[in-house]
Amino acid sequence: MSLHEGPILPTGAQFPISSGRYRAVVTEVGATLRGLWYGDRSLVLGFEEDEPMPLYRGAILAPWPNRIRDGRYTWQEEAHQLPINEPQRQCALHGLVAWLQWTCEAHDEQSVTLTCVIWPQPGYPFLVRLTVTYRLDADGLTIILSATNHGSSPAPYACSIHPYLVPGPGPVDRWLLHLPASSFVTVDPDRLLPTGQESVALSGFDFRTGRPIDRAAIDHAFTDLEFDRLGQCQASVRDADGFEVLMTWDRSCRWVQVHTADRPEIQYHRFGLVVEPMTCAPDAFRSGKGLQALLPGSSFTTWWRLACNRPT
Repeated sequence: MSLHEGPILPTGAQFPISSGRYRAVVTEVGATLRGLWYGDRSLVLGFEEDEPMPLYRGAILAPWPNRIRDGRYTWQEEAHQLPINEPQRQCALHGLVAWLQWTCEAHDEQSVTLTCVIWPQPGYPFLVRLTVTYRLDADGLTIILSATNHGSSPAPYACSIHPYLVPGPGPVDRWLLHLPASSFVTVDPDRLLPTGQESVALSGFDFRTGRPIDRAAIDHAFTDLEFDRLGQCQASVRDADGFEVLMTWDRSCRWVQVHTADRPEIQYHRFGLVVEPMTCAPDAFRSGKGLQALLPGSSFTTWWRLACNRPT
């Protein structure tokens, strides 16, 4: 049976999953997390099934997250030019798969697995197959993303996800953020490209013990993260009523981009907190920081988990 019998939606077929009080919807286009709920409470800022994905909400970001300056990089002594899809900053932004059609490989009540292929193309002449599984259980939503190099030469690779966390009604000023990161990446104000790295201790970005976001305008990568004995790092954002959204990830992500969604459009402005655990630093295709050299036939896997804590 065709996935597209009946109306064709802007994000393609919709794949609902549920477990207990958790439920989620993943889309065919981009394998995007369109919504995640606990009961009737949203944990992420989603979008409707009859609209395109706005502002990378819930997107998978691969084979790079964040920005590549001018879309240019050198790999194995060969220069490459990627298309510029953020013209106001002259950058290549958030990879190549957010608008691709993904194939559903398996779908049941609690999980869905989708795949796509990044075919060799100008700027990224590599052959990489991605597989993502979204799975709901009592611990929340686990997202597992694997990349396999099916080409004949090493491929540069990195990844992240792009959920807007919402523990309650916005704006974000009302929420308390806990982020166990000791350093952040400084950026130039016009292009948001990295200029250096500083300790959070003397900045307005020290959220290690948890504090209100208030009026802080954040669009920065954080690093020097604190991982527990299981090799996991966790950030959280909490509403005034004590309801908390948790983001957990493994050691493959040593940077996390946080963005207070400061936007010119009033309907989008500061109504969700973007938390993007990344396997690389911003502009890693140029700096090499955290960038994977995916060898022919090899795979790289990372995972993230979204869940909530309810006030007692």
